[in-house]
Amino acid sequence: MAEINQNKEQKIAGGKVRVKKKSTRIDMTPMVDLAFLLLTFFILTSTFNKPNILQLTMPDKGDPEPINERNILNLALSENNKVYWWMGIDAPVAETNFSKNGVRKVLLEQRSANENLMVLIKPGDDSKYENIVDVLDEMNITNMTRYAIVDFTDHDSDIISKYIQSR
Repeated sequence: MAEINQNKEQKIAGGKVRVKKKSTRIDMTPMVDLAFLLLTFFILTSTFNKPNILQLTMPDKGDPEPINERNILNLALSENNKVYWWMGIDAPVAETNFSKNGVRKVLLEQRSANENLMVLIKPGDDSKYENIVDVLDEMNITNMTRYAIVDFTDHDSDIISKYIQSR
């Protein structure tokens, strides 16, 4: 609350009356209380960011069904955000990236050509975790339901090294 101290008039020599200035004192306690009440209210009523969760479909337990090699699309994730892909086991290799016209275009084209497509995602030792998340996002965007994350083998490394040498 505000408070005004009133001082009495003082007479000075010459018979003039001099009025002292009134001093004001403002009590800030109620304003601080209000600030803390508002802060507490907004903290308790706000909602925090909820984590985004990527839904993964896990296979049923039991024996996996055999897959024809013509139905396998291999996506090998490599360094510098490169993706090498090939159909089957020893088919010609192509290179792409994570842009809109990269992995997504490959997935859509191969799925339209083959209804029984199975995608094998093979992250290399030099690939980033972000690359795996990007590929899984592309799988959800393109509605691919048949995919697996498998180990990057020496055979895959040989296929990619032959492709790089032939360029």
